[in-house]
Amino acid sequence: MYVEMGDADETAMQGMLDAFVPWVRERLEDGRYLGWIVLDGDMVVAGAGLFLMDFPPHWRDVRPVRAYLLNFYVYPAARRSGLAASLLKAAIAEAKSRGIKVAVLHASDAGRPLYRQNGFEPTNEMMLMMEPGGTG
Repeated sequence: MYVEMGDADETAMQGMLDAFVPWVRERLEDGRYLGWIVLDGDMVVAGAGLFLMDFPPHWRDVRPVRAYLLNFYVYPAARRSGLAASLLKAAIAEAKSRGIKVAVLHASDAGRPLYRQNGFEPTNEMMLMMEPGGTG
């Protein structure tokens, strides 16, 4: 996904993978990360994740948890078949079933229309990159 968007090279991707696998494994085991995959035979053609993120109580939701949607991806040959919409609906339904009132995500340019069609709105979030290439 990140390589396709032009955001990362092979070295950066390997570093992310090395760090992500133990991170996600721990959260899958303790229930903070839920994932969905769609198979076509033995091949994964789509997937999505929901991270139950610790978050300070807020006026939008006093419960200390937010639903963070991530890792939404559909293999190019399987796009435009409704898989992303189905995965999004499943993730939102799961968050609602847990009483979560706020779901957030970071959208790619390609994903924005789907999220907007499902009620997501842009926010005022800002980001400071404190690594080489950033401004901090």
